[in-house]
Amino acid sequence: MTLTGALFYLFSAVLLAIALVLVYVGAVMVLFLFVVMMLDLNSDRFREGFWKHLPLAGLVGAVIALEMAFVLIRGFDVRSAPAMAGAAADMGNTKLLGVAIYTRYLYPLQVAAVVLLVAIIAAISLTLRRRKDSRYINPSEQMKARKADRLRIVQMKPVVEPPPAAPEAPAAGAAGAKP
Repeated sequence: MTLTGALFYLFSAVLLAIALVLVYVGAVMVLFLFVVMMLDLNSDRFREGFWKHLPLAGLVGAVIALEMAFVLIRGFDVRSAPAMAGAAADMGNTKLLGVAIYTRYLYPLQVAAVVLLVAIIAAISLTLRRRKDSRYINPSEQMKARKADRLRIVQMKPVVEPPPAAPEAPAAGAAGAKP
């Protein structure tokens, strides 16, 4: 998709190029963040049938590579594109895109926004779970606490331990004297 963004950039549709790259980079980051890292998927289960499905995966990969090669070798026929109207050519790509989105495609834009909102809420709710290694504090229990429940002053008699006795030094003449 970044190549499509580069193609938009070459056609002087800079806003579309940047938007396309940002949307797809963001989608890949969301995929990695929520699916791979947060759901703690058991990767051993996915690896079990790897060699069994390898021929089918290779065939699908080869078909996709051939389709991409066909499109890239044949090229894009830009000369057959219809010419823009005189007033539209003066407005610029960004303004034309804004007019099209907020007039003709307003309802699909709102539907896409709701779908993305639901996807964000679903991703957050999927990753929100109680973990065994985290501590949870109930806020209502904290609000019910009183000072008397938390602090208790106890009177104790002081205990003074005597200092340890110093070790005795050996006598000077007994240890190192030769007969």
